[in-house]
Amino acid sequence: FITWRLASSQPRIPQILTADLPEGKRFALLDQEADRATAGPLWLTDPRVAQVVKDRITEGAVDLYELAAWVIMANHVHIVILPRRPVGRILQTIKGATARDANKILERIGQAFRAIESYDHWIRSKDELNRVIRYVERNPVKAGLVDSIEQWQWSSARLKEQTEVCVTSETPRPV
Repeated sequence: FITWRLASSQPRIPQILTADLPEGKRFALLDQEADRATAGPLWLTDPRVAQVVKDRITEGAVDLYELAAWVIMANHVHIVILPRRPVGRILQTIKGATARDANKILERIGQAFRAIESYDHWIRSKDELNRVIRYVERNPVKAGLVDSIEQWQWSSARLKEQTEVCVTSETPRPV
C-alpha cells in the first residue's frame, strides 16, 4: 500500500495529536486532512494531469507489479500493488514519469511536482489486503466527493464497475 502527495501538500497536524499515535493511526489522521485538500496545490484535479497519473499507474501493471487498487485524489494518490520489482524502482518509475509529464501540462518544467517522501505499508494477509483495497476505493466517498465508489472517475472502483463479466459454469470473473 503506497501513498504519495503533491509537493507542499502535507497537511499541518499539531504534533501533540500525533506524538504517541501508532504509525497507522497517524497515517489515517494525515490522510483525513489530505482529503480535505486545504494545504498546497491541487494539480490532480486537472483531468489532463489525473489522466497522466492514471496511465502511468495502469501501465506499470504490465511488468513492474500487479495492480490491486488505486485512487487519484486532489493532492495525493493511493495504490495497492503486489510488486514484481523493487518498490524503490517502481516508485521512481511512476513518480518520475508523472512528475515530468504533469509539469509539461502545467507549464512548470523543472519544478517540484510531488513530495519526495511517500508512505508505504506492507500488507501481511488477504484480509488486510481486502481492507486496504476498500479503504483506497472508498477514499472519495469518505472525503464527501461522491456518494458511491463507482462515481469517482479516477479510481480502480470505477473501472471494475465498467468491466465485463464472463460467466463460466463455476465462477464469474472479469475479462
